Amino acid sequence: MGAPAFRLASGCTIDQILSGRCNAFLLSNGDRHILVDTGRMHSEKRLVDRLIESGVDGRNLSALVLTHTHFDHAENAAAVKTIFGAKIIVHRSEADFLNSGDSPLPQGTIFPARWLIRLFGASLQRRFLYRPTAGDLLVDQGLDLLDFGFSATVLHLPGHSSGSLSLIVENEIALVGDTLFGVIRGSVRPPFADDPALLVRSWRRLLDTGCRVFLPGHGRPIGRDLLQSQYERYRPRELRQPFEKQS
Repeated sequence: MGAPAFRLASGCTIDQILSGRCNAFLLSNGDRHILVDTGRMHSEKRLVDRLIESGVDGRNLSALVLTHTHFDHAENAAAVKTIFGAKIIVHRSEADFLNSGDSPLPQGTIFPARWLIRLFGASLQRRFLYRPTAGDLLVDQGLDLLDFGFSATVLHLPGHSSGSLSLIVENEIALVGDTLFGVIRGSVRPPFADDPALLVRSWRRLLDTGCRVFLPGHGRPIGRDLLQSQYERYRPRELRQPFEKQS
């Protein structure tokens, strides 16, 4: 498929099966698979075709993990559940948004984004409604995926949205949705976030996992050094001294 592929020591692989407007990733371990995010509605056929090309069918897609319920990550969730029978994993605080197909747009972290949401947020919200579906496993603080055949954990890392999740695979690679943003070189800060200060605290938790590569919902993979430098730049004053003592 020409997309980046990562192979871990256990043999588990991570393939990027959608890129562009929004990334989607497929974890594979033998004949078991987990999909992370689903992209925009117009990419449904491409998503389904690539899943089938990767050996996914109605029996072996163990789960769909939604890093959050914003339209560009969840628009095809209902289709994936219908076609492949996957159980949807979503944070409890966003389950009602998925059930209604109406997830609130986040606030801006930079002036153009704040201006856009302030002036056009209500009309954009109506434009980005999507086909609703129900979550099957509702996450609170975290969820171990060992029963799904993977040495991986889903962690609640809020900030971009109230229920943002990241998937930590073997403490090596993290699939982080919009908790990080890989579009602008030298930056990981997303242009939109409900709580920017909480978002930065979630970066610290990502660093604490020990992961070396972070795969965002938009843009390129992010290395640990870049994330740490961005955390140093944006972390709240009260967190600076404790971090320095642990470094």
